[in-house]
Amino acid sequence: MAPETCADGADRAGSSSTLWAWRHPRPRGVAGRCIGRTDVPVDRRRAKRLARRIQRTARQHGLPRVVCSSPLRRCADVARWLRRWGWVWQRDAALLELDFGRWDGLPWSAIARDEVDAWCADFARCAPGGGEALQAMLARAAAWQPPASAAAGAVVVVGHAGWMLARQWAHSGHATPPQAEHWPQAPACGALLRLR
Repeated sequence: MAPETCADGADRAGSSSTLWAWRHPRPRGVAGRCIGRTDVPVDRRRAKRLARRIQRTARQHGLPRVVCSSPLRRCADVARWLRRWGWVWQRDAALLELDFGRWDGLPWSAIARDEVDAWCADFARCAPGGGEALQAMLARAAAWQPPASAAAGAVVVVGHAGWMLARQWAHSGHATPPQAEHWPQAPACGALLRLR
């Protein structure tokens, strides 16, 4: 999906069912590593730049000045800027990225190929590294409701690619869990997806 488009093809601003979800800025030191819940830093300027884009978009579309984010720094650093500028910030662990268990933070090259193959063969139900199965994240993303302070109008989220794609998949109408080859490509860092 291209950034800045609705998941269902519509272009509705202000709908109570629309999540304006931005992926966090590109973190530092993650090239070639399996990153889920590893708390990696982002450049301060990138976090501020994304916060400015969110603020500008919120002003243009009349979005409430409430932001929900994962507690991990790559999301929280953006939300902290918004809080400095008068926004209400809600940290929510339900917005966390997939938990890769013992794989998390390791170079992909250090993870046994047969373990990765087993995950790909049973993509929805296998818990990579003993962490969280995609099926569990799909349920978590589908069930997520914004806090009462953000419920009026659209909801602004700063989150992770995996959570955003899980939310998109869960509300797409697909009855069967995804296979590895059908899982959508991650949105670019800093990209906006409008989701239900």
